[in-house]
Amino acid sequence: MEMGIIGNCQYNALVDTSGNIAWLCWPRLDSSFVFGSLLDDKAAGRFRIGPPDGRAGSQEYLHNTNVLKTTFQSNDGSFEVIDFAPRFHLYHRYYKPNMLIRIIRPVSGSPVASVELKPVYDYGRIQCGTVFGSNHIRYTGPPLQLRLTSNLSLNWIHESREFAVDRTYYMVLTYGEPLEDRLGPTCERFLENTVQYWRNWCKHTHLPLDYQKEILRAALVLKLHQFEDTGAIIAATTTSIPEAAGTERNWDYRFCWLRDALFSLLALRRLSHFEELEKFVNYLRNVAETMDRTNDRLQPVYGISGEYRLTEHILDHLDGYRGNKPVRIGNQAHEHLQHDVYGEVIMVISQIFLDQRFMGETSHYPVRLLQRLMDKVELYLEANDAGLWEFRGIAQLHTFTVLMHWAGAALGQQVSSVHNYKNLHQQSRELRLRAERILNEQCWNEEVGAFTQAAGGKALDAAMLMMVNMGFLRPNDPRAKRHVAAIAKNLCTENGYLHRYVIKDDFGDTHNAFLICSFWLAEAHARLGNKREALELFDKLLSRSNHLGLYSEDIDPLTGELWGNFPQTYSHVGLINAAFALSRRNSDLGYFSPFDIQN
Repeated sequence: MEMGIIGNCQYNALVDTSGNIAWLCWPRLDSSFVFGSLLDDKAAGRFRIGPPDGRAGSQEYLHNTNVLKTTFQSNDGSFEVIDFAPRFHLYHRYYKPNMLIRIIRPVSGSPVASVELKPVYDYGRIQCGTVFGSNHIRYTGPPLQLRLTSNLSLNWIHESREFAVDRTYYMVLTYGEPLEDRLGPTCERFLENTVQYWRNWCKHTHLPLDYQKEILRAALVLKLHQFEDTGAIIAATTTSIPEAAGTERNWDYRFCWLRDALFSLLALRRLSHFEELEKFVNYLRNVAETMDRTNDRLQPVYGISGEYRLTEHILDHLDGYRGNKPVRIGNQAHEHLQHDVYGEVIMVISQIFLDQRFMGETSHYPVRLLQRLMDKVELYLEANDAGLWEFRGIAQLHTFTVLMHWAGAALGQQVSSVHNYKNLHQQSRELRLRAERILNEQCWNEEVGAFTQAAGGKALDAAMLMMVNMGFLRPNDPRAKRHVAAIAKNLCTENGYLHRYVIKDDFGDTHNAFLICSFWLAEAHARLGNKREALELFDKLLSRSNHLGLYSEDIDPLTGELWGNFPQTYSHVGLINAAFALSRRNSDLGYFSPFDIQN
């Protein structure tokens, strides 16, 4: 995954080391790609600026920004390409257009470069035509105007001819509204303003003493995956990069999963980015308020505008990442029954009741919604479901789901204590105690020495590390260290990375390890005082990022190669939460502490 990400909370793009825009979807994070060579090098479009021989360059971010610089060296000299998506304050709002700016600058000598620009649309089914203007090229085919404005020869661009990089060249690609202002000064002003925006954003990020560089990069990735218009946070920028080669575990992750909401919320809380937290809470509240549209239930996943029909399609005309088919758009998970979502959403909207920064901005608390969600916890407390890993052919009483019921009930009890909701207090207290009994009596396996994946079973699951990380198992509980040790022993690969589970699922055996699970393990070790184990694992994970500090979803335990959709939001969220646990002598659990509720 030798790529960097740029974006502006309206769209993201991936730039590889050859200077190619390997992925860019317009006009939104979940739209068709305009450039998608990541999934098909021939039919999916490309936008490369680099040496004519295609050699790779070196990449780095401008310090504390999402502005990427790729530098190319040759015997004749060197030049750099600055890539960014404009984002800054303008007229008391954020300016975040569908605009990609690429600046080509000479560095030394007399370097030569070339440009390949072949946009597509409808996932490569539409090859764009070209219409020349006086200082721009308009590409026909997409629903809105796709236009390139440049001071480089338009014919050199169109014909991919070589040219000397003897001055600064600007290339501005827009979707919808074109750039009508002066080219060079506008690009330089937008660059300066965008750099300043990101650096100011970083200055408002709360950091511990340790791992500041890694936390900041992970935080910048998390920020890019929030669709600002609605507040939704997507799981990853891409679709259909497989979890492992030849497995068909190729999914579209450009959607918002409720099961991951809690982990993102914890990270945003720890980073002290209230604006992003507030937008995300409001998005999830809106989804929950309208659950009657989906047969009066919450789905595991929604679109970034709250869309609830995410019909899964296979695109047969694309070769897939490294030839790995199928390429999927949409996600069948929207049909699944995953009952953990009710407890998770209760924990999220509890912010509105418990955080003083929310209070006073609304004329009423969403008590009716909280009651509906608590009723769902009561209804599904002992019901089988697909679990957080979305088994397509297995339904069980998953321990993780019961844990989320417990945590949601505990936070509901806390809310009702603060606001004196007597009926809700009694209901949530009874549900918390019932969930505790189920967990302790049905989900703990003394022979295995751990809480298992499902009630009455023996299979282990990395998600059960949440028993420690969410505080159900306190450090002084004699089961806690046994539990974490059993998971580590049974699910770790030879190189120390963690599988989600090792049982066969709908697609057979699991292959690669899940990065967020390994971060969960490092966090659990830290919370139990296993400092040496936590540091060893965390440092190993830090060494497995790509050249820019970015992570995908999975890692090949033998080669260390990254697989899965990229960048994966929750791998970076896992890094943030683990780093905070390691960086504090007496680490708290973040904002949520449901185990502190008194009987």
